[in-house]
Amino acid sequence: MARQLTLDVTLRDGTDFDTFHPGGQALVPEAVRGLARGTGERQLYLFGDPGAGKTHLLHAACHEVAEWGGRVAYLPMGITAGAGPDLLEGWQGVDLIALDDLDRMPWEPDLEQALFNLINSVRDTGGRLLMASRTAPQSLPVALPDLRSRLLWGAVFQLRVLGDAHKCEALMARARRRGFDLSPEVCDYLLRHHRRDLPSLIALLDQLDRESLATRRRVTVRFVKHILGGV
Repeated sequence: MARQLTLDVTLRDGTDFDTFHPGGQALVPEAVRGLARGTGERQLYLFGDPGAGKTHLLHAACHEVAEWGGRVAYLPMGITAGAGPDLLEGWQGVDLIALDDLDRMPWEPDLEQALFNLINSVRDTGGRLLMASRTAPQSLPVALPDLRSRLLWGAVFQLRVLGDAHKCEALMARARRRGFDLSPEVCDYLLRHHRRDLPSLIALLDQLDRESLATRRRVTVRFVKHILGGV
């Protein structure tokens, strides 16, 4: 029987398609959602720099399939370094397999063969496969020629890190969903005085919301300075 990773352990809460801010790349989440719903491609490959949103979209697709009662597996490929090729076996019957961080997989012959077999199995059984990496598939150090061709079976999309304007839009939208307003001044301050990658900014925003509720104070620049230890 196919294994299934526990959702509340492997997938972050709040990583759905509605909380993904595409910037000018709306085609990418649309394609991933189509795969999750079974109305689009059956295999997709995403690549881009850290913080571009690849993992968010993989988690969103898994949540989408699970909400419809489907079986999903999310595998960060860095763990294959310790688990070996057996980790990539026995997934027949899973509706969606999401392979994250392909660039962190040890490119050893037995692992390459196992990944090759997995991709073939997903295709043969009518499943869906979503992959993500920092690098394009052509740039992976793949030695097995047939595996390289399998990685290109589906569409390949590059995700780009959001610019400052789109980061502010994403933060303001998240603040509204949490029930408070984030001013442009506060957003600008966060970008200038905190780590600039979107996951870190979102984590800080969530912290500010919790602190604001606990102290019954509005999220202002002064309040942010206090939380960050600036005053």
